[in-house]
Amino acid sequence: MSTPIPVTPHIAIIGGGPAGLMAAQTAAAAGARVELFDAMPSVGRKFLLAGRGGMNITHAEGYQAFVTRYGKQSHRLRPALDQFGPQQVRDWVHGLGVDTFVGSSNRVFPTDMKAAPLLRAWLHRLREAGVQFHMRHRWTGWRDGQLVFATPDGERQLAFDAVILALGGGSWARLGSSGAWVPLLQAQGVDVAPLAPANCGFDVDWSAFFSSRYAGEPLTTVAITARDADGLLIRRQGQFVVTAGGVEGSLIYALSSALREQIANEGSTTIWLDLAPDFSSERVVDEVTRPRGARSMSSHLQSRLGIKGVKSGLLRECLSAADFADEATLARAIKLLPVTLQRPRPIDEAISSAGGVKFEGLDGSMLSAMPGVFVAGEMLDWEAPTGGYLLTACLAGGKAAGEQAMAWLAANA
Repeated sequence: MSTPIPVTPHIAIIGGGPAGLMAAQTAAAAGARVELFDAMPSVGRKFLLAGRGGMNITHAEGYQAFVTRYGKQSHRLRPALDQFGPQQVRDWVHGLGVDTFVGSSNRVFPTDMKAAPLLRAWLHRLREAGVQFHMRHRWTGWRDGQLVFATPDGERQLAFDAVILALGGGSWARLGSSGAWVPLLQAQGVDVAPLAPANCGFDVDWSAFFSSRYAGEPLTTVAITARDADGLLIRRQGQFVVTAGGVEGSLIYALSSALREQIANEGSTTIWLDLAPDFSSERVVDEVTRPRGARSMSSHLQSRLGIKGVKSGLLRECLSAADFADEATLARAIKLLPVTLQRPRPIDEAISSAGGVKFEGLDGSMLSAMPGVFVAGEMLDWEAPTGGYLLTACLAGGKAAGEQAMAWLAANA
């Protein structure tokens, strides 16, 4: 990295996800000769898969609230987000010829809800800017100050003036985010927090009967009370899905960071389900204790509180027969049903990952241990919920890394 800087800086981007593509766009726009390398046959594979259910680009809530969604690392990410936040993301998408709209949940989507047209327009813009793409080039580290790649045609060893690493976290290895970069950076003295699943499901020791009958059933209009990272009670309302071995879905993902930390500290954690969040505790007691004649309690709960199917199954699963028959205990359980989570699902099943390069080892986006090497995206030690927050931070971080790489090259010319 100490070679004289040529008139046209030569920059390598390793990783073809949103952070790497944005870093390439930024550096190329500033006059660099940019080459982008990816181990997969094409770029943006996780980006495309994430868009299959509707491409959530960013979130339209107020910016001050938006920044807090990054939790304890909000202050680390804010400088990049201040420069390229939700509105700038929308403006950039519009500049690629793709219109957007704000959904009922304040999530922002392309009007056609698809990721592929956006990615095609972006890649066309990058090629026009001169970015060269090298697919099936798996980065294996450094040798004699140069980057080493394993390719179908054999090993390649290449020199660059600066390098931007945007290799993703550890989730969805089949799409390229395998975390294989961790030992490569650790060997260079870079401090990396262990990768862990984020926006993930959790294992629950369901009975065989409950699992076989209700796996795949959605729990709609429920609330969860759980403990946050500081042990304080928090409550969220939404929906999630019962799986054969546990729980997953948007409401679980929103709490996954705190739940994962609780399990790491205590071996397991408990969440409390409110199966009737639209009813007060007093109303639930009134309805449960209302005379029901010859009707069974299950029929009574369905008639008076709309509790049926998987909700009724959960009460049977988590309560003893005696507790289910006791009206006072049953009423309390409807509003506060304890479910024990044993462990997070494996990282390769997670939507994203936590952990990564620690911010304490960075100078801006540059590795303090490796001048001229910059890092962006999910490789860094932060996490965020779904809802456009992940993509926005990756884009913002890629832009910041591209700008900082160019500034460092200029300063060291």
